[in-house]
Amino acid sequence: MIACPQCGHSTSQYVQARDYNRHISDEIFTWYHCDTCGLIFLFPIPTNLSDYYPASYYRFPATLKDFAPQTDPQKYKIDLIKPFTQHGRLLEVGPGPGDFAYLAKQAGFSVDVIEMDERCCQFLSNVIGVHAVNSAEPVSAIQTMGQYDVIALWHVIEHLTDPWAVLDALSNHLNPGGILLIAAPNPQSLQFRLFSRWWTHLDSPRHIQLIPMQLLSQRLEKQGCRPVLMTTTDKGSLGWNRFGWEYSLSNLIGRKVSMRYPGAVLNRLFAPLERSGWRGSTYTVIFQR
Repeated sequence: MIACPQCGHSTSQYVQARDYNRHISDEIFTWYHCDTCGLIFLFPIPTNLSDYYPASYYRFPATLKDFAPQTDPQKYKIDLIKPFTQHGRLLEVGPGPGDFAYLAKQAGFSVDVIEMDERCCQFLSNVIGVHAVNSAEPVSAIQTMGQYDVIALWHVIEHLTDPWAVLDALSNHLNPGGILLIAAPNPQSLQFRLFSRWWTHLDSPRHIQLIPMQLLSQRLEKQGCRPVLMTTTDKGSLGWNRFGWEYSLSNLIGRKVSMRYPGAVLNRLFAPLERSGWRGSTYTVIFQR
């Protein structure tokens, strides 16, 4: 029996998938579903997981002048935060090249980041000008970084081998009234039910655990953090819906051809369903201490 890494209860095999998104190998990966808490997780986790993050995974512009315009579509992220706080210390875990970190700095936050990719850290420090900690161990890294008013994980938690330890550590470093924002793939989504192994947001094997919103809420409420926003219809989530239809179709047919038009048609056709009942491809949740 494969025990659930979150609650320890019994699980059942859920789906098997290859790396349909990037085709780095033909290895088959197995996902399990916890019959008790609903977690969906990859087991075993590949020992060569870093091989599935090639150098092309992140792309960097040459200058800040080139970088700034590409952050415009991400401005909704700052708008999500502003109703709760408009200044203070902000930590982002897994910023990649730093779109959100740049916008947060421009909005007046004092920004720190924890990032495992050394090239990203160099870009964040030297070009964007934020304090970057190069570490693949966020739990250890945050122990020396103090308290924060905002902590954000934009599509990062699903990549972590132990997201539960990270959540516990991060929640303990929130100031009273501070917020923890998490965006992640939604294992209860309509697209996952339809596409199964070919669902692009499964992103096997880079996405290790797919966490239901309710489970996330239960865990963080035990840490003294209450949910103040839970949605699958914010601007970012709606964009990931469109992305999901297009690239999941491409995975399904097994060819690297553009599915932009049929994806757009399906996105519009299924919009009423995806915008109700927490069926969107991704969710965004905010918890407040």
